[in-house]
Amino acid sequence: MITIQELLYNRGLDKNAKVKLVRHKSGSHDLYNLYKSEREQFLAYQNSQSKDVFNGVDYVVSFIGEEGILARFIGVYQVTNREKIADDHFEYQMIEIVGQFDDLKERVIIKWSNAISWHQWIKNAMEVIEIHPGLHYKQFTDYFDFILNFDELKEIVVNQYSDWKRMLSVTKGIYLISDTKTGKLYVGSAYGENGIWGRWCNYASTNGHGGNKTLKELIGNDPNHGSHFQFSILMLLPRTITADEAIKKERLFKNKLGTNSFGLNNN
Repeated sequence: MITIQELLYNRGLDKNAKVKLVRHKSGSHDLYNLYKSEREQFLAYQNSQSKDVFNGVDYVVSFIGEEGILARFIGVYQVTNREKIADDHFEYQMIEIVGQFDDLKERVIIKWSNAISWHQWIKNAMEVIEIHPGLHYKQFTDYFDFILNFDELKEIVVNQYSDWKRMLSVTKGIYLISDTKTGKLYVGSAYGENGIWGRWCNYASTNGHGGNKTLKELIGNDPNHGSHFQFSILMLLPRTITADEAIKKERLFKNKLGTNSFGLNNN
């Protein structure tokens, strides 16, 4: 049996430090999507507690609860400060430890040893159930049942995930980019030889702008702005469609969604 303790200690976690494992689970919040797309909000959720659960703790090993008693590893955080706001409110400041644990983040699934207790000292050994090669939580199933954030898109492209590449490269279509920071939309069309796959690879390789003027300006002002983009498909097009026909369909969706007047399209 391999434990999460073995993986962490082998990558340099201080064996003499006071460390707690925490499994975040909420019936009212989609914590995994919050962690992926609104990291500051997730950290605020983690750092604010009604009980003094991290008093005297040096490091917090953080997990997102999944089905049953499973939990997905998302990082190690050093506790740098603690403040008691009220009898039922404690605020902590934490710094994520980057580098040595990055290859484990989001890939390691463990069996939580006691589902009743969401925070436990590291001495409670927990078994590693799976170490996923990558995007386990977002496998391709259908053209219209997914929304990819930019980090997920990059992972798909960089690792050339075969199911996504196979299905997207044989398909032309109209796609949507949603900017979750501003709420604005961008409509595009993919009608080249490699279909949607080829067009989206271009976004992945250009930090999110894909050559579009407005998106380039956003990313020029903030190189990390692409992290707010979400990608989805609006319509599939025939393989034999011409460029003029595809652009005509693209223009129809731009008009429907008002992306020239109120969104991110500029033509």
